[in-house]
Amino acid sequence: MFTISPCAAGCGKASITDSNLCFMHQANPEKETRRIVNYISKNQFVKNINAAGMRFCNVDFSKHHFYGCNFRNAFFEKCVLSETEFVMSFFDFSEFNGCNFSNSNIQFLSFAGAVFYDCSFDNSELLHVNFCGASIAKTTFDNSNLYNSRFVNANLDTSTFVNCNLKQTSFLNAGKKDVSFKSSNNAQAVFEAEK
Repeated sequence: MFTISPCAAGCGKASITDSNLCFMHQANPEKETRRIVNYISKNQFVKNINAAGMRFCNVDFSKHHFYGCNFRNAFFEKCVLSETEFVMSFFDFSEFNGCNFSNSNIQFLSFAGAVFYDCSFDNSELLHVNFCGASIAKTTFDNSNLYNSRFVNANLDTSTFVNCNLKQTSFLNAGKKDVSFKSSNNAQAVFEAEK
């Protein structure tokens, strides 16, 4: 699992991998982003990196394997994350615009408080994934297995869960506007607390 070293600037944020500063205090953030992207591009298996707060635009992370990584408060725009494996990693309060996670294997991940707009998780395994408090709009989860994932207090807008396995998936207190669960086993999902 990634280690958290405090930023040398004293802001209390975590420093990024192989640096003593957080992303916000980097003198050349574009150079640091290129360094991390190049590292990921050269390594099929990526373990324990800390890229908290970084910004990634038009980057292809497909077909990689991420284990124990920290991408909290990161920003992803038009990134390809399809056919990718993510295990025990953190994307809390990150933002995803126009990103493709389709055909991925995602397990024990946290997207708590994250924002998703115009993204796809189609044909994916999303097992024990935390979407609590997330804001999800124009995003598809079609033909996916969401076993025991949580959307507690999430806001779902114009999104689809067509033909999904929703067994033990929790949508407690989730706001739902124009959401389709067509052909999914939503009777096995949790929408309200048991009495």
